[in-house]
Amino acid sequence: MTTNMTTFTRCTSSSLISILFAVVLLLLLPTPSSATNRHVINFRSPGLYPEGLTWDPSGQHFVVGSLHSRTIHSVSDAGVIQTLISDPYLPENATILGLAVDSSNRRLLAAIHCLPPLLPCSALAAYDLRGGAGRRIFLSPLPSLPGDDGGVLRDVANDVAVDHSGNAFVTNSAKNFIWKVDRDGEAKIFSTSPAFNNQPVAPDADASFRDSGLNGIVYNSKGYLLVVQSNTGKMFKVDEETGTARLVLLNGDMVAADGVARRRRDGTVVVVSQRKLWYVKSQDSWSEGVIYDEVELDVEGFPTAVTVAGHDRVYVLYGRVMEGIMGSHKDGEVREWFGIEEVSSEKESGEDKVWVYVLIGLGFAYFCFWRFQMKNLITNMDKKTT
Repeated sequence: MTTNMTTFTRCTSSSLISILFAVVLLLLLPTPSSATNRHVINFRSPGLYPEGLTWDPSGQHFVVGSLHSRTIHSVSDAGVIQTLISDPYLPENATILGLAVDSSNRRLLAAIHCLPPLLPCSALAAYDLRGGAGRRIFLSPLPSLPGDDGGVLRDVANDVAVDHSGNAFVTNSAKNFIWKVDRDGEAKIFSTSPAFNNQPVAPDADASFRDSGLNGIVYNSKGYLLVVQSNTGKMFKVDEETGTARLVLLNGDMVAADGVARRRRDGTVVVVSQRKLWYVKSQDSWSEGVIYDEVELDVEGFPTAVTVAGHDRVYVLYGRVMEGIMGSHKDGEVREWFGIEEVSSEKESGEDKVWVYVLIGLGFAYFCFWRFQMKNLITNMDKKTT
């Protein structure tokens, strides 16, 4: 009787341990993300029509620009919008395009451009994000190429990226070159690489971006910039020191490419256009790259910018800028609501699920082997006691 009770106790303990092991395994497994649970933010600001979007990691909010109001706003993850900066000294009706947060110096950088019929202007503004939030640090006019009178095309300061030293790099979409503005606001022409003008305009480039060259730009801490070109669909790698540019060899063209952002955890670059979002990665520091996924976007919302927020979550801005430029919303009325939406890669979600199933399989195999070993051990112990 005592032997049977001992065996029963051992079996019961073994079963309890087995159950606990299985529960712990399931709790530790990652949960696959789902595109149906994506985060959608709607915010109200009549007539804003923002083109630029970035994420402020310290403030834990998004930052958006404006088409004509000379204002920059924060947007919370719940859609609460507040005015961060109102700069009445900018040219009236000036457009705030690309935005970048200089986290090291707690500054916000904004590319400023004046659309016709305003007089031409391209500039970079820097604003304080510390105690004196909203204070302008500098407004730097961006120089034209020597001998360029701007007769046919005016310079267009489009997007901006910043390095760890506070140097800003601004793309000129009309003239295919890059400006550099140092931490003190001193501006110069940085890169006029011939590579920017060696690629043919894509056959399917329509009138809305046929004349738009260098656009979205992002900085990599290894000492280079990645910049996309709208009318060719190409990507370039630009040396941070010399401005030398090389074409990144990709498995496709990203025609109408606009904003660019980079994920921290794996270096994946996301590129947005008015129709889709591309996921691009490289294994050789961007001599070559692979477009490994494309996500269709809401064309009517006219997405123009992409950013990476907390936990490497990717968001696009639906600012309906073209509607604002054309004044085409409901008999001249201004639109009140705009959106920021999370985008996820179905291919990445599928890979996550595969790894979950692999881990479950390995865990179950180990569990079965452990149970078999325990059963043999108990059987041998029973034989010895008898």
